[in-house]
Amino acid sequence: MSEALLSVTGLGKVFSAKAGLGLGRASEVRAVDDVSFDIRRGETLALVGESGCGKSTLGRLILQLIQPSSGQVLFEGVSLTELGAHPLREMRRRMQMVFQDPFGSLSPRRSVADIIAEPIDAFGLATSRPARRELVAELLKQVGLSAAIMDRYPRQFSGGQRQRIGIARAIAAGPSFIVADEPVSALDVSVQAQVINLLQDLQESRGLTYLFIAHDLAVVRHIATSVAVMYLGRIVEIGPKHEVYARPHHPYTQALLSAAPNPDPDAPRRQIVLRGDVPSPSNVPRGCAFNSRCPIATARCREERPELRTVGAGHVAACHYAGPNPIHLGEVSGMSAQA
Repeated sequence: MSEALLSVTGLGKVFSAKAGLGLGRASEVRAVDDVSFDIRRGETLALVGESGCGKSTLGRLILQLIQPSSGQVLFEGVSLTELGAHPLREMRRRMQMVFQDPFGSLSPRRSVADIIAEPIDAFGLATSRPARRELVAELLKQVGLSAAIMDRYPRQFSGGQRQRIGIARAIAAGPSFIVADEPVSALDVSVQAQVINLLQDLQESRGLTYLFIAHDLAVVRHIATSVAVMYLGRIVEIGPKHEVYARPHHPYTQALLSAAPNPDPDAPRRQIVLRGDVPSPSNVPRGCAFNSRCPIATARCREERPELRTVGAGHVAACHYAGPNPIHLGEVSGMSAQA
């Protein structure tokens, strides 16, 4: 088994939210709360969960675009949280990001060549202007675009083409690790598969490792090696993809999977509809954060926060009732979320 490229331990981020109109005390928003995991070289860890659960914040914390409040990030054995500005800048050559919005992440005033060459210029990877253009042309070819477009501007392209340009920029400096922050959520369904296939091809040809952030488990079914499920800033389940899809242990994971389209039209399916809204990150319920929406929550769930426990080979879940024979919400009837 290959070694861990990235190790995250106890990572947390607390934001201070000011009270409206200057009245009252500021509240704390725990956007990321005690998150730990490893990603091995060449793997793709898919991070899934509803909007606002802290996925994008976690990605930015790992790349040190946001300073963590607690915890540690080790990349290739180096603690990013302890690096000074200059060594961190050099380390970022090996860590890049693909952003969610292909329309907002590319400067409308810069040509495609200038956008893609930004990392090339920043790290001095081209010795001359012709060499720079040659590198850009090769990068465009690798993402399925023609070198003839390099002097055009982002407004002249579709969303899928813009995301390919963003991917070309992300691989320009030759990174080994990429955070892909919902890279296909803003694209048409017909284009999503093309971009995911491109990311897989680049992973194979360049030996890339991904943290792939998404809110839809159906999107990550083919690209993921492992899956981590996040709810209100915490990882509630993580494990090998086939384990998580075949035997989800946390009730929230079960609900997410029940809502994902199944490629087999004949497979039995019962969608789990959760009651209530996601609580505010500034007012997380006591005990298990999911207890206010969970049909099998008990008094223990409302008082005691569950820790991640082993439920299979490399598979852990944060549920008091996770174990060899987990309760499946699809088999529960007549139970209230407040039971």
